[in-house]
Amino acid sequence: MVYDFDTIVPRWQTNSYKWDSAADERVLPMWVADMDFRTAPEIVEALQRRVAHGIFGYTHVPDAYYEAVQDWFGRRHGWQIARESILYTTGVVPALSALIKALTMPGERVLVQTPVYNCFFSSIRNNGCEVATSPLKRVGDTYEMNFEDLEKKAADERTRVMLLCNPHNPVGRAWREEELRRLGEICLRHHVFVISDEIHGELVLPGYHYTPFASLGEAFARHSATCVSPSKAFNLAGLQIANIIVEDEVVRYRTDRAINIHETCDVNPFGVEALIAAYRYGAPWLEALNAYLAENYQFMKAYVEEKLPLFPLARLEATYLVWMDCHVCGLSSDELETRLLQQEKLWLNAGSMYGEVDGCFLRWNIACPRQVLREGLERFVRFVRS
Repeated sequence: MVYDFDTIVPRWQTNSYKWDSAADERVLPMWVADMDFRTAPEIVEALQRRVAHGIFGYTHVPDAYYEAVQDWFGRRHGWQIARESILYTTGVVPALSALIKALTMPGERVLVQTPVYNCFFSSIRNNGCEVATSPLKRVGDTYEMNFEDLEKKAADERTRVMLLCNPHNPVGRAWREEELRRLGEICLRHHVFVISDEIHGELVLPGYHYTPFASLGEAFARHSATCVSPSKAFNLAGLQIANIIVEDEVVRYRTDRAINIHETCDVNPFGVEALIAAYRYGAPWLEALNAYLAENYQFMKAYVEEKLPLFPLARLEATYLVWMDCHVCGLSSDELETRLLQQEKLWLNAGSMYGEVDGCFLRWNIACPRQVLREGLERFVRFVRS
């Protein structure tokens, strides 16, 4: 089947957080991480059937839901998940917060690798904990883990938990198995529990591979919890569905309690139906999506090399989020974001929101029709030339 990712689907005045947060319809939003593509037709059809029923009461999560999760990760990633290890909730951010609440006491430290997804910081602070940072190392056109620094930070007795971003947002890394294994060994050595945010796990470009952290062995599985969702890969964020995979019984019990304390224990019928359809029937659409995203990245890379050679991109291995070095502008990333929005109506994310960053960076969301991506790049070139 041929899938269409080139057609522009109007989203202005559809109550889209991405498109309607700006009052001016001329703004081109390439910031928040949702896609401008319609989801897989099999998911739309499943949701249409559910709507046709016409009654939307409290939802019972059926056996088919758990089976879909188990089959997807077993078949695609070789990760065998026991049904009892699956806890459903409304999203990955609520999942992160529930896990931090379950595993820490106020005042303890949670370790992150910066730059990293901005909601990590709010989830840590909202639970009364401190952020401990281990900055990634920039090496050529990519980033690597600083294992020496990571060991030092993990050895601090106040560090109880590490939040791992796998694959990594915003620098676009698909961590290799040996990198994850070395990180896991450090955390095991210092009794640091790993919470792995793997929401971008299905969005991997050709030539790269997503490895679930918990799939690396029993010791890693017992000392970690993994947060997964079809929301990024299938553009379903508004349906609010996610899962926490926790093998350790005590941690799972405490996490379940935290989910209930946070009152994120009830999910809606559309999220359940969408997840089942995505994991049962969505693989062909997902493969086509990843191919299109890879083409978008190659288009952007060639465009930047030709017209913006002083604005190098980090190599994109996973996600649809491109990290651009803008230090040549001589502005802070916040100033650059503001001026781009004011002058060219182009909305990108300032690198400062992702924690410790040495320099000026912007994050681009390239999950859009290529024509839209071209327009965003042209606006950026006009800004630079002005």
